[in-house]
Amino acid sequence: MRNLWHELSGLLLPMTCAGCGRPRTELCAVCRAALLGGPARRVRPSPGPPGLPAVYAAAPYENAVRAVLLAHKERGALGLAGALGRALAGCVRAGTGQLDGAATPSGAGPLRAGAPLLLVPVPSARSATAARGHDPVRRIAVTAARELRRSGRPAHVLAVLRQRRAVADQSGLDAWQRRANLAGALELTAAGERLLRRGLVSHDRVILVDDLLTTGSTLAEAARAVGEGPGADREPAVRGGCRAAVVAASPSAFEINRN
Repeated sequence: MRNLWHELSGLLLPMTCAGCGRPRTELCAVCRAALLGGPARRVRPSPGPPGLPAVYAAAPYENAVRAVLLAHKERGALGLAGALGRALAGCVRAGTGQLDGAATPSGAGPLRAGAPLLLVPVPSARSATAARGHDPVRRIAVTAARELRRSGRPAHVLAVLRQRRAVADQSGLDAWQRRANLAGALELTAAGERLLRRGLVSHDRVILVDDLLTTGSTLAEAARAVGEGPGADREPAVRGGCRAAVVAASPSAFEINRN
């Protein structure tokens, strides 16, 4: 019902840019360029948590990009999922390379030819999803997979992670506290366990996706949960670290890997 209200309000109320407030557009050209105008880049927080995958991001989490992500996530501006999904798709391409069978920039080894990429969204708490009326990361992931397919790269969303226990609100926690808060919090769903056990999912095609990287604790925990699943010990790519993509990362994470 809440999603319906957001859709109707977008038609009935005056539209302003989510990034800067410019009237009569949901995302103006300037704010769109801030999100999509540059190449995806490898990012890394400092200190990085153990087990953090190689992560690619589209833009620093600041100014217009921060406002756009918050508008989609917290205020239900669902129309922004298109631009956010395109940004995420670019990060997936950067992290996996352009050609199957070629070594990838992440150093996680070559991709197997033929099989689709599997975008695994980091799950939100059920209470957060209920309060927002939608799952922002999964929505962006679906859009990113669609964008990848349009460009000729097979991709699907595989929601195989879930929270096994409640976690505290991450806001206000430092890097060490976030790692402690999230340790052991995620696990594979029963369906995910079955897919991996039967060999229907290849670990080297899994791309962990999220909207934002700050300390890296969430992605490190997601990588642990996937890496400890059935068949992981048979997959060198998992032992070397999963691949990951996010829409935005903290400015300091961009600065560390600036060329």
